[in-house]
Amino acid sequence: MAIISQEALDQLFTSARTQNGWLDKPVSDEQLKQVYDIAKMGPTSMNCQPMRVVFLRTQQAKERLVPALSPGNVDKVKAAPVTAIIATDTRFYEFMPQIWFREGAKEMFEGNAALAAATAARNGTLQGAYFIIAARAIGLDCGPMSGFDIAKVNAEFFPDGRLTANFICSLGYGDTSKLFDRQPRLSFEQVATLL
Repeated sequence: MAIISQEALDQLFTSARTQNGWLDKPVSDEQLKQVYDIAKMGPTSMNCQPMRVVFLRTQQAKERLVPALSPGNVDKVKAAPVTAIIATDTRFYEFMPQIWFREGAKEMFEGNAALAAATAARNGTLQGAYFIIAARAIGLDCGPMSGFDIAKVNAEFFPDGRLTANFICSLGYGDTSKLFDRQPRLSFEQVATLL
């Protein structure tokens, strides 16, 4: 497999920044579909794909989210062209006969609530990370955040309890004048153990 260019690495990781302000430039539904179509190709255990996404594209839709936001995130969400609620489907296993090549996967998860919950949480979060990378890959900036009341988001958007919010992520074209200073990252030596 080829190594991607430094330019691509910069766009996805090195130079990419969490956005705090947004330019008045729209994001199309086709771009949102493209982000998903890239992100869905990232690996999940047993191809389980538990991530679900609700795209808030109108001010009216975003106003539904505002009561659940931490005060520092309200303006960020209101100004963003789109804010995505990255959610997890607690009954993802209902799709297993469609997406997994062996029989019995649906029944395995259906009969083991702890396994299903852990699998959904882990893989839904993985897919959320793929979502951010996919958005950056097509030239969008991201503003992922966890500063919100999950119970309020779930009550407003997922009242039947099947889906549960994981995090939210605004999408668009960032206003670089509103960036915070980049915070330091831990070194390899601080996080890695070589055995």
